[in-house]
This record gives sequence, structure tokens and C-alpha cells, in this order.
Amino acid sequence: MVRAALAPLSDVTFVEAGSGLQAIETLAVQPVHAVVLDLNMPDMHGLEVLQFIRSHQKYRQTPIIVLTTRGDENSRSAAMQAGASMYMTKPFTPDALGREARKLFGADDGLTASA
Repeated sequence: MVRAALAPLSDVTFVEAGSGLQAIETLAVQPVHAVVLDLNMPDMHGLEVLQFIRSHQKYRQTPIIVLTTRGDENSRSAAMQAGASMYMTKPFTPDALGREARKLFGADDGLTASA
């Protein structure tokens, strides 16, 4: 659903990672234009991944969308303070995610995601 929601974005590279550790490893070898991150992951908390990403100069300005089931204010606040660009809770609609992502990229026109 995430990929379908973001498919209209052009010139943006999306790569899937199955865990926080895999996401960090991927970022080390392959540049990305955006990150969609869940706080609930099998090997690392998403907040740790977010903090790791933001600690590297290369990714300080990369849009990071936190998309999670955690709707409490503490989780939202912690993610935003750690550098999330946007925080959305599940369930979500693809249209809402796509609309918010376009705002992050400053594009209301079509942006093509590549995997």
C-alpha cells in the first residue's frame, strides 16, 4: 500500500528493507531520496533507526516519513524531535500518504518511484 501511494512521485528512489538493521545497511551502500519508517520493527526500534539516519550528514535533509500504529503523543513527539519530517498513523489511506508526501517534496505534480 505504501509503494502504491508513493508511486506517483518522480525522481525519487525507494528501496525496501525488512528490518531496521537492513535499512541502515542499505543506506550505507545505496543513496535514497526518502525514507518511510515504522517505529515497530523486529530488530531495532524505529526511533533508533531515525536517530541513526539523522546523525549522518548525508541524510540530514532526507525526508523521513514515520508511518506507524503508535498514535500516542509521546511517540509522535519523540519521532518529530528525533528528526522525522512527517508522522502518520496506521491505518492510513494511500491518498492521504501520497498527498502528505507530495507536500514534503514540494510537488503537487506527479513525482515515479523506483525500487
